Amino acid sequence: MKVYTTDKIRNVVLLGHGGSGKTSLVESMAYLAGMTSRLGKVSEGNTISDYDKQEIKRQISIQTSLIPIPWEDSKINILDTPGSIDFVGEVEEALAAADAAIIVVSGKNGIESGTKRAWEACERYHLPRMVFVTEMDVDDASYRQVVEDLQGLYGKCIAPFHLPIREDGKFVGYVNVIQQRAKRWKDDGTVEKMDVPDYSQENLSSFREALMESVAETSEEFMDRYFAGEEFSEDEIRAAMRNNVYDGSIVPVLMGSNTLNRGMYTLMVDILKYLPSPEMRECTGINAKSNDTFQADYDFSLPKSAYVFKTIVDPFVGKYSLIKVNSGVIKTDDLLYNYHKDSEEKIGKLYVLTGSKPEEVSELHAGDIGALSKLQKVTTTDSLSTKANPIAYLRTAIPTPYTYLRYKVTNKGDEDKVASAIQKIMQEDLTIKMVNDAENHQTLLYGISEQHLEVVQEALAEKYKVSIELCQPKIAYKETILGKSDVEYKYKKQSGGHGQYGHVKMTFEPSGNMDEAYEFSQTVVGGAVPKNFFPAVEKGIAEATAAGPLAAYPVVGVKANLYDGSYHPVDSSENSFKVAARMALKQGMMEAKPILLEPIALLKVVVSDAYTGDVMGDLNKRRARVNGMNAIGGDKQEVVAEIPFAELYGYGTILRSMTGGTGDFSYEFLKYQQAPHDIQEAEVERRAAKVKEGEEV
Repeated sequence: MKVYTTDKIRNVVLLGHGGSGKTSLVESMAYLAGMTSRLGKVSEGNTISDYDKQEIKRQISIQTSLIPIPWEDSKINILDTPGSIDFVGEVEEALAAADAAIIVVSGKNGIESGTKRAWEACERYHLPRMVFVTEMDVDDASYRQVVEDLQGLYGKCIAPFHLPIREDGKFVGYVNVIQQRAKRWKDDGTVEKMDVPDYSQENLSSFREALMESVAETSEEFMDRYFAGEEFSEDEIRAAMRNNVYDGSIVPVLMGSNTLNRGMYTLMVDILKYLPSPEMRECTGINAKSNDTFQADYDFSLPKSAYVFKTIVDPFVGKYSLIKVNSGVIKTDDLLYNYHKDSEEKIGKLYVLTGSKPEEVSELHAGDIGALSKLQKVTTTDSLSTKANPIAYLRTAIPTPYTYLRYKVTNKGDEDKVASAIQKIMQEDLTIKMVNDAENHQTLLYGISEQHLEVVQEALAEKYKVSIELCQPKIAYKETILGKSDVEYKYKKQSGGHGQYGHVKMTFEPSGNMDEAYEFSQTVVGGAVPKNFFPAVEKGIAEATAAGPLAAYPVVGVKANLYDGSYHPVDSSENSFKVAARMALKQGMMEAKPILLEPIALLKVVVSDAYTGDVMGDLNKRRARVNGMNAIGGDKQEVVAEIPFAELYGYGTILRSMTGGTGDFSYEFLKYQQAPHDIQEAEVERRAAKVKEGEEV
């Protein structure tokens, strides 16, 4: 692929609800640009963007794809992102590399939760944006309704550029709202002029008015002229558009049909005309040597630097590190310094990826996006520069995964292979996390949702040929006591030769310190138990607290005191006193009002006002205690509650269902508290059965 200078590059991320048509829009744009000879379809699994086996099977985008589309004398780097919230990490990575966005909306389905999330993401990243309404060839698609809904949500910044023309239920042309002229598509894909249909005049008038209001909002002079009833010239309108689309104060709305390949020409022309090249965007890092601000601003004349925004790991090809060049010009065989890893690596060849296909390039100018292969120490969110000018850029904030499942390796002996494969998946997807919960003898896999974890499970099977079973995790209950007990335990065993003899008298009571398993003391007098056996007694207590007598959960907050006992000069040993102490604790706890403690989380749920009642009602059913609500801007509320971890299983799925996909939640461990009697009884019974069967320890 040819080399493009900064002013000829556009980095555009496609955002929107799942199924709104992002991938098919890319396909249509690529076809129009002559990159493909036929229009691929998601349903047929032959699109450029969705090349992964799971994407083809599920017919959804799972990872962000990079599709560089040459148009006129420029290049439009399209970042096609997943629409499902399950893969939000991919979206955040793409946003970090984009200079502008196109929010794709289905003309049939209208504004959806993914549309609102896309807008919020653009606001966070201060991205100029356009809206493209797809499916205009569908009978019940309504461009007018989408525009009105957008205006209702986001106000006068919404500027409709086009108006569809239908004849006999078919999408045959469009009206240019700026020019107030109509065009019809011919069979060869070109357009011819036509009169604006009478039935379109009313909508044209309202859209024109909305467009003029948007332009008037851009300056006091225009506002005065607008109220004076003056008309703006086409040049004035376009100049105002160009300046104010850059700063996000005007959002053009375009439309078309991906399947008929109509509306893409005007879209690509308007991308070059209205969306900024990287040189118009700011980019700031820190010079790690001087600690001064480094104003990169995609300036090709500055020392070279780049940001790694995504990693692709292929079991056969190896690893690709996707970079955006923030300053300078990066060339083949450059030596780049990784500030975060304090290492230098020769980058070898430079690539531009088109979906899964790499193409070599000789250099990448500031603002361009490309890929480096097989860099051993480089990971996503790392900064690359030269050692003489070490630059560090702010790392992308990756969403924290809160959904987790326990996983078990299906085939014995595959444990290391599975761990290695998961590590590679974690390099690609920073929202996947593996946690070894040694205390509860389980390994946990964290992700954004259960579907997200199922995708990982399938990736392990398809890419790495290893299988795991996902199941409900064990809750990290603990055991303690409320009362006091005084027990005596004698361990005596004779089997020929030296026997075993350990005799202890001990008291057990709450220590008041729930951060420690036990406190041990001894008040033995007269040498009833020799001092040299005290460590063995404590060791027995320590072993016994690893799995309590109630339900085999770890013990906390117990004070054990050895006050008497006896020994045998020949048969007593450290082991015998360890066993005696271990059995004494089990007996002593059962006589001291043992209880089960359950972990409690501090949960924060962010929802719109319309769903707060449903969310709070559901939380009450889950034994949660709602602490209050905080208004956080717009129509959103943050519901804060204390909830048992046991009630959080599957909560993400329920919350999305309840809120139409708009609800978000986060939590953190808060404390342990006594489990209700019915919960304790059920868990003790369940646990006993599992332990007996050897399934849990």
